[in-house]
Amino acid sequence: MSGPSDYQPSNPALQWIERRLPIIGLVHSSFVVYPTPRNLNYWWTFGAILSFMLGMQILTGVVLAMHYTPHADLAFKSVELIVRDVNYGWLLRNMHACGASMFFFAVYVHMLRGLYYGSYKEPREVLWILGVIIYLLMMATGFMGYVLPWGQMSFWGATVITNLFSAIPYVGESIVTLLWGGYSVGNPTLNRFFSLHYLLPFLIAGVVVLHVWALHVAGQNNPDGVEPKTEKDTVPFTPHATIKDGFGVACFLLLYAWFIFYMPNYLGDADNYIPANPGVTPPHIVPEWYYLPFYAILRSIPNKLAGVIGMFSAIIILCFLPWLDAAKTRSSKYRPLAKQFFWIFVAVCILLGYLGAQPPEGIYVIAGRVLTVCYFAYFLIVLPLLSRIETPRPVPNSISEAILAKGGKAVASVAIALVAAGALFLGSLQDARASEGNDRPPGNKWSFSGPFGKYDRGALQRGLKVYKEVCSSCHGLSFIAFRNLAEAGGPGYSVAQAAAFASEYKVKDGPNDAGDMFERPGRPADYFPSPFPNEQAARAANGGAAPPDLSLITKARSYGRGFPWFIFDFFTQYQEQGPDYVAAVLQGFEDKVPEGVTIPEGSYYNKYFPGHAIKMPKPLSDGQVTYDDGSPTTVAQYSKDVTTFLMWTAEPHMEARKRLGFQVFVFLIIFAGLMYFTKKKVWADSH
Repeated sequence: MSGPSDYQPSNPALQWIERRLPIIGLVHSSFVVYPTPRNLNYWWTFGAILSFMLGMQILTGVVLAMHYTPHADLAFKSVELIVRDVNYGWLLRNMHACGASMFFFAVYVHMLRGLYYGSYKEPREVLWILGVIIYLLMMATGFMGYVLPWGQMSFWGATVITNLFSAIPYVGESIVTLLWGGYSVGNPTLNRFFSLHYLLPFLIAGVVVLHVWALHVAGQNNPDGVEPKTEKDTVPFTPHATIKDGFGVACFLLLYAWFIFYMPNYLGDADNYIPANPGVTPPHIVPEWYYLPFYAILRSIPNKLAGVIGMFSAIIILCFLPWLDAAKTRSSKYRPLAKQFFWIFVAVCILLGYLGAQPPEGIYVIAGRVLTVCYFAYFLIVLPLLSRIETPRPVPNSISEAILAKGGKAVASVAIALVAAGALFLGSLQDARASEGNDRPPGNKWSFSGPFGKYDRGALQRGLKVYKEVCSSCHGLSFIAFRNLAEAGGPGYSVAQAAAFASEYKVKDGPNDAGDMFERPGRPADYFPSPFPNEQAARAANGGAAPPDLSLITKARSYGRGFPWFIFDFFTQYQEQGPDYVAAVLQGFEDKVPEGVTIPEGSYYNKYFPGHAIKMPKPLSDGQVTYDDGSPTTVAQYSKDVTTFLMWTAEPHMEARKRLGFQVFVFLIIFAGLMYFTKKKVWADSH
């Protein structure tokens, strides 16, 4: 443990400060000469990774809050304007959104490591409980942050989760009303959640300080679970642990950057690119992947109050783990039975996560109940029983005597379990989002796919022409300004061409000096005008169905590819489900309705559209739009061109994102290599 510092600075100014505020000595004793067990493996680097991720989330969150508007009518648009108009706003948004998943991934590894190696046992009970408190605060912060984009899944997720508190007897309804700020989820709810989401990370940082303080009082646990006895058992924290943690953080950043630059929407939900609509409920309301096991426990219990109690108990029970497991041997490395049951517990958590993403019906409900019993049985029956009947293997007398090479099997097992968990979670999410009863859209070869993908300028210009001559009569592009047509990464027009294109549109402006509204030619700063003055007019002109805005349509539509494709998609960076779906729908109209399918009057059959009945008539036909470059004037070509253009409207900075991503990856690979060889040299004399 760290004690009073003997650090004496040589600089007179630092000596003056140290006598009055010995903060440098505190840092020196806690993070420089602090004795660290020499047998710590790489699973201990996740503590440093979590500290880094907390800092990144706070930093990016503060900057994003400068541009975000917490209003129900403006929140969705403000997020999109951050991505499109703020310098590197897309990077900040991706770092923050993907960082939430990376944060939870790291904390689950951190917790599983503590569970496996007995880091909750005496004298580290307070350290463990503080960790559980941090986890609870993270869950609350993550939930509130997920609501802020005010998309469909955000809105309905907030509605479902906050409604759970109504199950509390006597005060439940009052709590829900307080959270909502009214009698339904709305603008006051968004303001409350924004305020709390902004403040809670600083509370988390405060509890993290207590967590680190408790760690330095009790000392670090280690894979063998024996306390350091001599100086041979430890090494100074700096440079040994810092350089090892630095290498671990560098490797983790490679995974983090993979999502930021190449797979930013892989962990998200397509429905969240649709503005919140209280009148339309998504077919499957699925929380983020890191909540799925607890969501499964909630749904597996038929009584609402009992389900809420079960969900929260699944987390709170972790606080009592130091007393539920009374075994004297800490590490499962020396407890054969405990090790086997630990992996069974991991499998139970993985399966609960899978069930949390499935519809609550049939076998899924029964399996959820069985696994919920298994989850609680691990803590309430298995661990107390093992502490009485298990005979552990002999534990080394000291760290210096431990044979570290035997720990490789456990490391490999943890890695396999985590990969399986991630694959199953992500696969179950995609299965939950799949369209039911529809043909799967065929895949296409897109110029913008892959790590070096770029937009086809010809396709963008042709797609813009198709949009203008066909789509613009019903669909708007509310997030695209005419000036965007001349920006880097876009269709490749000059500023003069963009201005000329804008002048072809009539834009409503005013009032003028007489107080009247008037029409004028469009300017580059104007946004594409909507074909209808409001949603009611759009519905009246289209048989009761409002044509969606097309700015984000390729990100707001998706389909489940199922197992094992979602695993391949991670490595191949395939994220073109949206473009595939849009192109398929444009080509999926058929005049002859298949037998057994009934289409309501006023609707048209489309084999790729959910439910097959679509209000939009067939929009494209061969020869409808003339191309000046000699490209085929077919429905297939029109569909691919306009989809490419709509992909650009949804991701105008895609080329810059991938270009910067390549540079960051090169840097991180070189940096990780340098850190690895530096670590090898630093540790060469310590083994």
